[in-house]
Amino acid sequence: LFALGPELALFILSSPIFFAPTVSAITQQQVPSPNLDLSQLGRVALAGDFDSISLYEYVGQGQDSFSTNGSQSLLTRYPNGAFQTLGTTDAYIETMCPFVQNGKLQGVVVGGNFTRLGGVEAQGIALYDPNTTSITALPGLSGRVSALYCDDASGTVYVGGSFSAGNSTNAMAWVTGWSNLPFEGFNGPVSSIVKNAAGNIVFGGSFEGLGNATTPKDPDVQVINLSSGNITSSGTSSRNGFSDPEQIICKTGAQDGAGNTWLLQDDIQGYWQGAYSFGFNPTKIRLYNTQQDGRGTKTFYFEDMNSGGILNLDYSDADGKSRSCSARCPLAQNSTSQDFHFVPPVGMNTFRIQIVDWYGPGGGLAGIELFQDDIYSFAVNDFNEPKCDGVSSGSSSTITPANGTWTRTANNGDTSSDYLTAVINDTTTDTGASVTFSPNLAQSGNYSIMVYTPGCLQDSSCASRGRVNLTGTMTSNAPPISTVVYQTNDYDKFDQIYYGYVNTDSGSFRPSVTLTPVAGQTNVTVVAQRVRFELVKSTGGLNGLYEFNPNLATVNTDFTTSAIDVAGHSLQSNAVVNAVAMYQDRLYVAGNFSGQGISNVMSVGSNATSLPGGGLNSEVQSIYQNGSTLWMGGNFTNTEDGKVQGLNSVAAFNVDTQSWAPLGAGVNGPVFDLVPLDVNITDGTLESCITVNGAFTSVNGFGDYDTLNTSGFAVWVPSHNNWLHNLPNVTVALSGKLVTATEVPGFSPLFAGQISARKLGLSDAVQLVGSGQPGLQTLGLKIQPATVSTTTKRKRAETGTADASGVYTGLYYGESNLNITVLGGSFIAEATNGSTVSNLIFINNTASTQAITGVTGLEPESIIVAMDTVNTLLFAGGSVQGTVNNAQVNGLVVVDLATGEYASTQPPALAGGAVLVGAIATQPQTSTVYVGGNFQTAGSLPCDTLCYYDTSAKQWNTPGSGLSGTINTMTWTSATDLMIAGNLTLSGNHTTMATYNTKTQAFAQYTSDTTLPGTISSLSPADSSYTTWWAAGLSTSDNSAYLARHVNNAWTFVDVLGPGTFIRGLQILSTTANHGSSDLLPADRVLLLSGNINIPSFGNASAALFNGTTLTPFLLTSKTSGSGGGGGSIAGLFVSNPSALMSGSGGHLALGLVVLIGLGISLFLIFLLVVIGILIERRRRKREGYVPMSMDRGKGNLERVPPQELFEGLREKEGGGMGKL
Repeated sequence: LFALGPELALFILSSPIFFAPTVSAITQQQVPSPNLDLSQLGRVALAGDFDSISLYEYVGQGQDSFSTNGSQSLLTRYPNGAFQTLGTTDAYIETMCPFVQNGKLQGVVVGGNFTRLGGVEAQGIALYDPNTTSITALPGLSGRVSALYCDDASGTVYVGGSFSAGNSTNAMAWVTGWSNLPFEGFNGPVSSIVKNAAGNIVFGGSFEGLGNATTPKDPDVQVINLSSGNITSSGTSSRNGFSDPEQIICKTGAQDGAGNTWLLQDDIQGYWQGAYSFGFNPTKIRLYNTQQDGRGTKTFYFEDMNSGGILNLDYSDADGKSRSCSARCPLAQNSTSQDFHFVPPVGMNTFRIQIVDWYGPGGGLAGIELFQDDIYSFAVNDFNEPKCDGVSSGSSSTITPANGTWTRTANNGDTSSDYLTAVINDTTTDTGASVTFSPNLAQSGNYSIMVYTPGCLQDSSCASRGRVNLTGTMTSNAPPISTVVYQTNDYDKFDQIYYGYVNTDSGSFRPSVTLTPVAGQTNVTVVAQRVRFELVKSTGGLNGLYEFNPNLATVNTDFTTSAIDVAGHSLQSNAVVNAVAMYQDRLYVAGNFSGQGISNVMSVGSNATSLPGGGLNSEVQSIYQNGSTLWMGGNFTNTEDGKVQGLNSVAAFNVDTQSWAPLGAGVNGPVFDLVPLDVNITDGTLESCITVNGAFTSVNGFGDYDTLNTSGFAVWVPSHNNWLHNLPNVTVALSGKLVTATEVPGFSPLFAGQISARKLGLSDAVQLVGSGQPGLQTLGLKIQPATVSTTTKRKRAETGTADASGVYTGLYYGESNLNITVLGGSFIAEATNGSTVSNLIFINNTASTQAITGVTGLEPESIIVAMDTVNTLLFAGGSVQGTVNNAQVNGLVVVDLATGEYASTQPPALAGGAVLVGAIATQPQTSTVYVGGNFQTAGSLPCDTLCYYDTSAKQWNTPGSGLSGTINTMTWTSATDLMIAGNLTLSGNHTTMATYNTKTQAFAQYTSDTTLPGTISSLSPADSSYTTWWAAGLSTSDNSAYLARHVNNAWTFVDVLGPGTFIRGLQILSTTANHGSSDLLPADRVLLLSGNINIPSFGNASAALFNGTTLTPFLLTSKTSGSGGGGGSIAGLFVSNPSALMSGSGGHLALGLVVLIGLGISLFLIFLLVVIGILIERRRRKREGYVPMSMDRGKGNLERVPPQELFEGLREKEGGGMGKL
């Protein structure tokens, strides 16, 4: 890991590939069906906050948020179109190609600026073998690989980029190992490689000639700082002024004497040793012999303590002849210096000078200096070049602030040197943290400037590493350069931040590089180690293009023989070629260049030719070729002559017709990569598409199509000449970024980037259809995020809903001959009439044609979180404000579903603090609606936390006293009993669950609720007797999620949730097949958890199924709006037949059915008892001889009794007194 010498590089190059580490990838495996039985639930829908959704069908699918640290993945696809990760990196994958030798696929070569791929340490390049699903490092290259070309004919991989390998720079070849190209690379980076019709290899990039790194014209002038190490010695004299080995550093023979000289004891061997916290690659050592008292060193040897080897040294003897030595190197007995050159140079950080023989009584030294050609500036200033012996002006570094922010981190043998670390809590404002590197450059010239970053594994900072900005001033009159570098690398790396001219001849001007954290990061760890300035030689004669004939053993530097080289040279100097492509016999070149009527893109046959319109008016970053069409992405907006509108950052050029065509109206920012992708646009229809990837924020509208906000990603469908998001009935949703892709013979294509493919590109609400393995289906509308202003967020923050978005709640309404789906939350959608409706919408399927409507009058910050109905009246509550029927509403509105308009009479507004309605529940068999949440009054009525509204009397009523706090959920357990959950206080005691009885109008604390660790956010009954419950929430102690089951007056906690889980909904569902037995759930039931569910060993899911023992992913979502990519969440499930949700749960029937059946049984038993009684009485009378009396039907034997006689008889019995009525 120390500064590598050539022999170490050659050793690495000669190492066989099979000694490199490998790692196996994940195979594709379909997951078992969830076996859900939804047949009795009617229509089933899911509500939440997402842009797209899919079922979890294959092992390895996931919804975890896209990384923001610059890392990417090597990908393939599942049969359902989702992407499978084969290996992740710690940085970018930039290029790939299939490597075929002798007709057999050896693997896919993967290049980029990573230091790890799939858990394997790999510096910029690796090999993925689809036959064995393994990843293999290709050691020997250090730097960034930007271009690959796999030549099947020769079995050679041509590699280009910004790197060093062997004796070459920026270009190499791989056959069975690394092979230097005959021209030793380029003096600038390579961006693209292709094979032309002549069979030659064409390199494109930012170079001016063939060349490699070179030594300065005055070699051996960079002084190594020896005073910063741990200096020790053996055999040292005890004489005063001569015992300190440190005092000879940067001293000369003229200073020989006490305080400046180190001596050995008489007649004894000894050594002088230096151990350092940084690596170096010395080329020369300069020694001054001592002459103190006739003493001096006669012979010595130099030992590299890292390898334990004695090094070969070259020197000139007294006659000026060149000599070599190793074990006994002579040192003249005089006061002048003697130089010894290392042959070859070897990297090290600890060395020893062993004195073997001496003059006079004993040996010693008067001065030591060590030199190298490498030019570094270290962040740790102690390592920088000192001002020594008048031969150096020194290098330096400056840290800001000087104290308190930057700390020194030891290398511990894991990296080349100690480095500085700063932990920045917030970079949204200027922290002032910086490190400025100032090297000592002896000459002006073309330099490659590289910044070195230590890996994050060695200091366990990977989770907090971020980005830094590197700015530099290279000449006294040029603007500063600037680039951003990710520091998320697992292992050590370097990044080239500049290639070009550096001036040292302008008086007091001194070039420098400054490192600062990128603004906008929080809790980020920044590291600073060293910057290298490497002088680069060049043949000249090139300008971004070079044609290489691989059949020639030597290189012809007469570049005029190649039309391609001449084409590059005809452009203005400093041409940048980003992409090259071949079509038939012509080469197409794109980048940032101009000259001879050519702008940024040209074709080359026998000469350079401009494309129609003079090319494009700004830089072209990439080309994707498909037949005769060249798709181009970049920073342009039009052709150079301005005659083709709509070419905003992306364009298509047809070679056959020589014409330009726009892709819609393009995008509003730069495009970096164009990557092909087959997409199943509608079920069963596979289309060849092009993904457009860059730094844009929207796809421009055109024709009848609106602008679409996006995060640097869009998909163009050539067969429809339109963007994917504009096409009707699309059943797939894509988000993320793709950087490159490659076909693989005999296997599926491979991709690189961060991308998510979901089954449905539907926002916030979908239907779940079918049983067993359900499918997903649209509700027939497209929902978009609501535009939330800073003021709106501030208002929402008062009710805890600052970041609320999407659909929070929904219900199906099928009574009164209506068929309406209602959705509530924070969103916008387009109504059937073209208007925009928000937060509360109605999907009316009562008629033959679906109609989407909404209501107006609510303020933008309103959010609907709870709903229920009484007859056709919809009660919708949440954080709701606005004006309805010329009156202010707060917390609650009522809509008549029969008309789709607000009810003529609205309940008086709720009030008291930040009003939030969290739950609404209509009392069974009544017209009374119970409303719970956070409020103190309803109209003028004091009504804390829970209130009920009588729709017949149209007035609020208070249910009782003693309850306060916030209600999150409510469930009727009978016609008169209401279960309440939330953050509650009952009669002065804190609780999370309580019950309310409408007959006694009394609240009671629910048994055992005090054992829960925090407020209940979701509650679900587990059986129809309402004696078993499932509850979820967040712990008040550490904000972690909990899941618990209540039965027999005790809670059982289920430990299946990972950190960051937030459960928004719970629901028991039936299954079509039994699962394993469990004490927590019946064998034919599962618990649906919805929200953001972190499943250990899997990651995040938006919905998961718990069978009593195992938590399994069920639904995966994505949300790209405003976030650049990641997972969404599901709020919960709603059905058109809610009574069936409890049917059979735990072996019980639904409450309504229990009542009806009980009533029927009671009536039957009464009837049976009456019949039995009659039969018994008849039998008794018959046994006693009872004979019915005969009746004279003609005359009759009964006479009416006059009323007065009846009263007379009563008076007689009363003894003549007056009767009382």
